[in-house]
Amino acid sequence: MCKKNQLGKTDLYVSPIGLGTNAVGGHNLFPNLNDETGREIVRTALTNGINFLDTAYIYGPERSEQLIGEVVKEKGNRHDIVIATKGAHKFVDGQMAFDNSPAFLKAAVESSLKRLQTDYIDLFYIHFPDHDTPKDEAVGALKELKDAGKIRAIGVSNFSIEQLKEANKDGYVDVVQSEYNLFKRGAEKDLLPYTAENKISFIPYFPLASGLLGGKYHKDSKFIDGRAKNPLFQGETFAQNLEKVERVREIALAKNAETAHVVLAWYLTRDSIDVLIPGAKRPEQVSENLKTLKVSLSKEEIEKIDRIFQA
Repeated sequence: MCKKNQLGKTDLYVSPIGLGTNAVGGHNLFPNLNDETGREIVRTALTNGINFLDTAYIYGPERSEQLIGEVVKEKGNRHDIVIATKGAHKFVDGQMAFDNSPAFLKAAVESSLKRLQTDYIDLFYIHFPDHDTPKDEAVGALKELKDAGKIRAIGVSNFSIEQLKEANKDGYVDVVQSEYNLFKRGAEKDLLPYTAENKISFIPYFPLASGLLGGKYHKDSKFIDGRAKNPLFQGETFAQNLEKVERVREIALAKNAETAHVVLAWYLTRDSIDVLIPGAKRPEQVSENLKTLKVSLSKEEIEKIDRIFQA
């Protein structure tokens, strides 16, 4: 495994390719998941040198954290593993809501600690902002938990630039997770410059745009899941997007690499992006994701990919 990257200004060092685990126990997100397959995905990651696992309360709910806790305990090397989890969701009369209040976040951390069977969480995110809690107060509660040794780093996810600035008023935010990919580059306008300036690590989710950037679709591909309503997959836009992906495939073929791995390697050339967290539904996909680390992009190739997706 290649050298580990420091996560922003924290004392956490992570493999550049981590593991997103929403398909490990995420029964509310994906149909027909098998828990033992989920455990095997995590085992495969850890065996192959991936030390960064990204989960959340809402994956399951709760089940992803439980499965990860079981595997980490089974492996017996907790201190070699960096676990990130997230909280903010709650259910009120069967309806889902977000809560960033200090009391809720402290209780959420305690619950995650139990499910993960650990006495500390390496990185805890506020998963989504709520409407009521001042964001510096929410992060202040996490700072208290950090000082108490319950968490090692503080993250926020899905925050606007304004919410991030409020959350980071005292400089306590270590990591930001938000949507970012070659088709959706809004983060380049505000979030990425801010994280770079403040030594905050930026972790993108949906880096392959629901598989579109993986190079496996063609103009006659049919979708019956959420992609069927995704604007990226509609009509003329879909056709234009496929053309852009085809131009990246040409770069990949010249390197004897997969399109997805070239795209992921491009993200790792961006300021603030220290780690990527592609998911996996099967153990062999974990090994596939690691092939990203064998892709080396020249300055010209980096700029070419940038230009392809500027149009």
